[in-house]
Amino acid sequence: MDEWGVLEEEIRRCRRCPLYKFRRNAVPGEGNRNAEVMFVGEAPGAMEDKEGRPFVGAAGKLLTELLEGIGLRRRDVYITNIVKCRPPHNRDPREEEIKACLPYLRRQIKLVEPRVIVALGRHAARTLFSEAGLEWRSMSRQHGVAVEAVVNGERVILFPTYHPAAALYNPGLRGVLEEDFRRLKNLITAKRSEKPRSLLDYFSQSS
Repeated sequence: MDEWGVLEEEIRRCRRCPLYKFRRNAVPGEGNRNAEVMFVGEAPGAMEDKEGRPFVGAAGKLLTELLEGIGLRRRDVYITNIVKCRPPHNRDPREEEIKACLPYLRRQIKLVEPRVIVALGRHAARTLFSEAGLEWRSMSRQHGVAVEAVVNGERVILFPTYHPAAALYNPGLRGVLEEDFRRLKNLITAKRSEKPRSLLDYFSQSS
């Protein structure tokens, strides 16, 4: 079994926190294991728990639409969550649950080696900013703003935005998400550019 197989099997059998008592399936993640862009959500929901796959419910459908809107397919990116098991009644993940699950995310980042990590939702953003030793204030202030960071020894661009589920509850956020994804497209284009200019300079001029 390769590193990925070992890691995913550990996640499926994990008992590091009490969430294992409530799950049907742990949700390791899926997608391109050599992706330029990695998406990190907060925790699985009911459909994800049922199928053992990330973002397969209504929020996942919206995420797929947002990706396609900037010319990406799900198989182009890697998608996972901060917490790999569904919290009861879809409540927010607790700090001790996040802490117990973080070693898995760190290993995933190490294996994927993404250039850009998109944090979907405030829990994902707060956790990833903390991992990078950066201050997190709020999603309303920091969404759509790219930040250079080192996460688990990997130099990446962190890009926080709202969780797609937020736009399902508050349709007014749909346009905000779409604009953030347009900025993400500019950022990805900058990462692929061979021009020896600062990525963040390019991003600020293109957004």
